[in-house]
Amino acid sequence: MDQNADVIANAIKGSLKIIEQDREREIISRRFGLNGSKETLEQIGEMLSITRERVRQLEKAILIRLKVCSEDGEIKELAAAEKIIIRNLTEMGRIAKISALADKIYGKKTTDAERACLSFLGSISKGLTTIDENDNYYAAIGIAEYGDTAKIKQKVDEIVTIVKKNKKPITLDELDNQLNYEHPSHIEAVASISKQLATLGGLWGLTKWPTVNPKNIRDKIFVILENKKEPMHFNDIAAAIENSNFKRKNVTVQAIHNELIKDSRFVLIGRGIYALDSWGYTKGTVSEIISSILEKSDKPLTREEIVREVLHKRKVKETTILLNLQNKKLFEKVGKNAYKLQK
Repeated sequence: MDQNADVIANAIKGSLKIIEQDREREIISRRFGLNGSKETLEQIGEMLSITRERVRQLEKAILIRLKVCSEDGEIKELAAAEKIIIRNLTEMGRIAKISALADKIYGKKTTDAERACLSFLGSISKGLTTIDENDNYYAAIGIAEYGDTAKIKQKVDEIVTIVKKNKKPITLDELDNQLNYEHPSHIEAVASISKQLATLGGLWGLTKWPTVNPKNIRDKIFVILENKKEPMHFNDIAAAIENSNFKRKNVTVQAIHNELIKDSRFVLIGRGIYALDSWGYTKGTVSEIISSILEKSDKPLTREEIVREVLHKRKVKETTILLNLQNKKLFEKVGKNAYKLQK
């Protein structure tokens, strides 16, 4: 991807060449962080001995001038860079976070300066639209043909509203059924620039939902069990987390076991085997579970009925259940094959 990097670098040089005054070039370079560190209006104002408001005015005027030059074709080097950016955006769904777009164009994990170069070119190119980063959106670049900044934000907010109304994670296909896009990949691209949304395992949801954005070990365990939909040994849970798409997955087996013990959502149902309490499994000894089953029944239950009910709540051997039924202090045998609680 060195060729792409050279094209981008030439476009930056050609654009800055249009700016006649050294002070104005300095303002643009520092505001966008073209040399590595993005600076505030205050920092630049102090360096140049002017007010922050004057810096803001100069920045705005310079960008307007560069946009006009871009539209008039005066920045010859910009066309080639714009072509590369638009080609990659087309493959990414027409819009992308600047960080993701830069990594793709440069073919590596990019630096702040390399990302800043794309942000700057996006700001002056007539074929591109930029989204500035704030609390709701990541810094992003889109193809201008498919919408300006306001329209893109409107599309993002529309997806967020649908997810909120759904009240649980939703697939791209389900989103596609409620939206009018040419392809689900375009929905994914728009959704990816929202700071309110997260995705995991093909599902989209709010960032505050642990099922799509697990932030601690307990949440990750919950997601693993929820997706597996059956009880798992804590060693298998650890392996599943290690092989997952979680952002941070370097956790020890002991740490996982400790969290399984602490969290009431997880029920020990066998030797090292855990399930979710929402599945109907119950904590307690086998004898306590048998007692609970018989207490809820309005008649004695057969051994087969008791075994079946216990196995719905605990993963134990049938012989273990039958041995516990022999506890005469707790259970009274009725007839040949039925049991009730001792009075």
